[in-house]
Amino acid sequence: MKARLLGGIAALVIAITGTVLLITYVQSADARAMAGTETQEVFVVQADIAAGTPASEIGGAVVKKPLPKSAVTGDSVTDLAELGSKVTGVSLVPGEQLLSSRLVEPESFLGPSRVAVPEGMQEISLKLPIERVVGGKITAGDTVGVFISLTDSTGDGESATESAGTQLTFHKVLVTAAQFSNGSPAQPDAAKEGESDGALSSSENQSDGTYLITVARNSVEAERLVYAAEFGRIYLSKEPAEATEGNTGVVDKTKVFR
Repeated sequence: MKARLLGGIAALVIAITGTVLLITYVQSADARAMAGTETQEVFVVQADIAAGTPASEIGGAVVKKPLPKSAVTGDSVTDLAELGSKVTGVSLVPGEQLLSSRLVEPESFLGPSRVAVPEGMQEISLKLPIERVVGGKITAGDTVGVFISLTDSTGDGESATESAGTQLTFHKVLVTAAQFSNGSPAQPDAAKEGESDGALSSSENQSDGTYLITVARNSVEAERLVYAAEFGRIYLSKEPAEATEGNTGVVDKTKVFR
């Protein structure tokens, strides 16, 4: 019995020692990974923050962390005092950087189905089927990537040729509103809690399966979006602030079948 007790204590000590060594190793690995990398301390969300939360109440849900400068966006928050009386314009989730663009003045907060239009931009709506809007998972406040596909026909008769291409043309486009084609707002998943799996809300049942996605763009980019909607096809991807940007130019069949 005494031998078993001593064995159990020894195993516990070994387990605790191993855990401490593992934590120490991970922390030192993080430090080594950051060594030689220029960093900047910014606030990162560590707990869910609901839309409409005053800036004065989010201190306990964010933490200041050093991040590589290459990963820090231009509007990352470094001082909570700078936010003043603003409120969160959208829901914030753990892991994302706290961005000043995601907070608005209290009088500008439009609720979970709308967000304010950034100064200098205009809104434009796109009517798209569910498979082109990430299965209907896009809501107001999200940022999206805009893929544009166009075809071009040249020549006449037997000499006629047709070419087609696709490009990820716009990155991190702000969605200011998302609704079903019947006008009902497309609510975030959190608003649908309590519904059974696979069950559609009455608004979804009454829709024809298409969505009206309203985005904020400047006048030049709005023109390009309208042209694409008129003469081509558009897909939207969910592209959060931390997503890597880039494309390979215009993709045609020669690039697809490499």
